[in-house]
Amino acid sequence: MSTWGKMRGFFLSDEELGKKDDDHKSFKNGSGLRQPNWNPARVPPRRSLKRIALVLVVGSIVYLFIKNIPVLGPNAQMRRPSYTYPDPSANIPSRPAPDRSNAAFPNPQSHIPSTPERIFNGPIRFLELAPTLQGITGTRGNMVINRNVLFASSSLKSAATLLPIACQMGSDLKSYVHFALMSRSDIDIQELRKVNGIDDSCQIIFHDARPDYTQVSTDDRMETAVFRALHHIFNYMHPQAIFIDGSTDEETFFLRAAQQHSKAKQNTLIELPRRSIKRLEWLAKLDSQALRMWHKNHIDILIHAIPGASGSLIRLLRSLSAADYTSSSVPHLTIELPHDIDPPTMRFLETFTWPPAHVYNPTHARYLSLRHRIPHQRMSEEESSARFLESFWPAQPEHSHILVLSPQVELSPDFFHYLKYSLLEYRYSAVSTYQHWDRRLFGISLEQPNKLLDGKGAFSPPSLLKSTHSGDASDGEISTSFLWQAPTSNAVLFLGERWMELHDFVSRSLEAKQGLNPIPALLSEKVVSTQYPSWLEYALRLARARGYWMLYPGDDTARNLATVHSELNHLPEEYASHENSKPLLADDASEEEIENVRQKIRVGIETPLAPVSLLDSLPNKGNLRSFNDLPIVTWDGQPTDFGELNSLAREYSIEFKEKVGSCSTDLEKKKEVVPLSTQDMFCATD
Repeated sequence: MSTWGKMRGFFLSDEELGKKDDDHKSFKNGSGLRQPNWNPARVPPRRSLKRIALVLVVGSIVYLFIKNIPVLGPNAQMRRPSYTYPDPSANIPSRPAPDRSNAAFPNPQSHIPSTPERIFNGPIRFLELAPTLQGITGTRGNMVINRNVLFASSSLKSAATLLPIACQMGSDLKSYVHFALMSRSDIDIQELRKVNGIDDSCQIIFHDARPDYTQVSTDDRMETAVFRALHHIFNYMHPQAIFIDGSTDEETFFLRAAQQHSKAKQNTLIELPRRSIKRLEWLAKLDSQALRMWHKNHIDILIHAIPGASGSLIRLLRSLSAADYTSSSVPHLTIELPHDIDPPTMRFLETFTWPPAHVYNPTHARYLSLRHRIPHQRMSEEESSARFLESFWPAQPEHSHILVLSPQVELSPDFFHYLKYSLLEYRYSAVSTYQHWDRRLFGISLEQPNKLLDGKGAFSPPSLLKSTHSGDASDGEISTSFLWQAPTSNAVLFLGERWMELHDFVSRSLEAKQGLNPIPALLSEKVVSTQYPSWLEYALRLARARGYWMLYPGDDTARNLATVHSELNHLPEEYASHENSKPLLADDASEEEIENVRQKIRVGIETPLAPVSLLDSLPNKGNLRSFNDLPIVTWDGQPTDFGELNSLAREYSIEFKEKVGSCSTDLEKKKEVVPLSTQDMFCATD
């Protein structure tokens, strides 16, 4: 064939080539005329196969895409994956059970000692891991973000420690719970379940991740096997958190491999310390998204000391030292000292150590910062607010948070567990982030106030009706957590994002105050009592403009977290004047003045601490109620709902922007809300 013929064959289709050949064919009638062909044109077989293959490929891609669409929100009833365990009693042919004993070790000697020597370091095979990993496709482990949580163990003693927590977590149906055994023991998985009382109600998916020749393998081989097993599990499952026993009950090679794998994959590895299971029972109530953030959030503590309150400060620091911090890394502690330091405070700080001696601190690092003010004169409200807020700045706004404590507060040993539990649930859980409730959360309080912010009236916390079994009538009221628009300064955790926004709000407010004449009432009038520090006034204005709320504990829970003592109460330094230092009653006080003082004492009565187990102090069987189920209270103590709160926030925000921010009412000129900033509320300060 000529070159032109080859090129023509390349450019012409099969159908066109066939037509060219027909032009040269002779016909049966001999007339040379082509007879009409009334049969429908047939597609050549090769082109039909191509079209069929293309349709199959497109259909497969569409099917895989629909099947793996990410779940945007949590399901109320999470569907369990289709997974069944093999029934050892069933009379069906199956492959023989793997032999992990020392008899399987290729040993030329006929005599095998009762205690085999661990010298085998051959290739690693996982005889039982593949079937169970291939059976968990329903958990969507191929997606990086999913609901899988893994418990892993090499020691049978550690397995007995972890399985009760795994059972509780699986029963709550918030996550797919897996358990992987990587032990030297040849115990059967069904026997392990039976010994530890694990039945089908626990909803745990077991994986046999033991390699072959476990009893004669070297520690190096077992360490490599654990690392590879975790690698295979990670590829199939992508667990959001991996739980292991971090005590000495666990095998050393297992701990090393788990830590190395965590560093390599940057996943969340939670090592539970010894005797911490009872104190950390609440972690079984969290979902996989909250557990994924276990190590990624950090809490700092800030204390603003007041002159003449040495006894209160010492009591607070002692309660901090006695608290339990097994749920997290030790927080950094900053103490802002006034210019005049009391001698008892000086002597106590000389011997005060942080972290406490009972907290594990292998690096012996100090997480304590003492800051002493230089100016001797009393600070104004603006100076005090600015100095206090400058004491902390979050390096990572989404993960760095600040716990503000007043010297009048005394904390219980479990206060930090409650903070960690509430922070993970209300800030990082799938429900909170999906419904955007976390964007409204200003902070989490440890105490329940008994007075309004104006210091004049008593505050009555809301409660929920305790329904009977029929649900038609009520049988009393139960204490519950609630959402209050009013912030507090006694014992409260501020989220890092809200703290940065408060920084910007105070800065712009001070700048606007200098440029406005006369100063608007929204900036000049005080709503918050002088019993509280001046920065709380700015926090209240920001909460009212944005519609933020604070989470407050119920009465039963508050008694187990913190109490505010009033017998050594001192006013903030910016409000401490000669008038405030006068005695409560004069010698010639009238009956009316005496009764007023009595009323103040009754309102300010403190709540004694009653430490119990954290879960025992929480209602609803230890489960934190969602924001949808919590009562909402306006800043002045009036019950409200979500819609009304939004309306009040919108009205206050518009008034603030017009009178303070000098913003136009023209809708076209309205500024967009910038994250971590209040720029949209101030139009004249840009």
